[in-house]
Amino acid sequence: MDKGYYEFLVPGKPNTAAKAGKIVLIIVCILCIVAVLFGFSIGLILAILAGAGAYFCSMYTDVEYEYLYIEREISIDKVFNKERRKHAETLSVDKVQVFAPEKSSKLDNFGNMQNMKTTDYSCPETENGLKKYVMVYEGGRKILFSLDEEMAKAFKNKIPRVFSDY
Repeated sequence: MDKGYYEFLVPGKPNTAAKAGKIVLIIVCILCIVAVLFGFSIGLILAILAGAGAYFCSMYTDVEYEYLYIEREISIDKVFNKERRKHAETLSVDKVQVFAPEKSSKLDNFGNMQNMKTTDYSCPETENGLKKYVMVYEGGRKILFSLDEEMAKAFKNKIPRVFSDY
């Protein structure tokens, strides 16, 4: 019997801007603490602000995406630092025009995909046997996913316009 619930978690692209900001703010914090030791009292306030900024930047450096298939909907959540979760969006299976691997010939029928609004929920490169898939969604949107073979087969069984090149 085939289940109607699928869950899949993939690592997101590393946020280099947040990592760089975190490093810069840590350096500023250390310099402000040194300034306090030399008698500059404003350095304490700046150190606290820089430390708080570094903390908030670190919250967004590690992002994962969780795909859930429930009741003809694909729900996508962002998981920050393996502790906080934020709902990204919910997609109706009925509005999917095509769902195929990135370099599939099935995507050729959709014209210039470069001009479509693109939302990327995929991992940075194909790692751990994951393959990048492209969903063309109603309204001319292109959505990128990273799926393993098992999840792709589950989607193929549940969504009529899913193609695979296996």
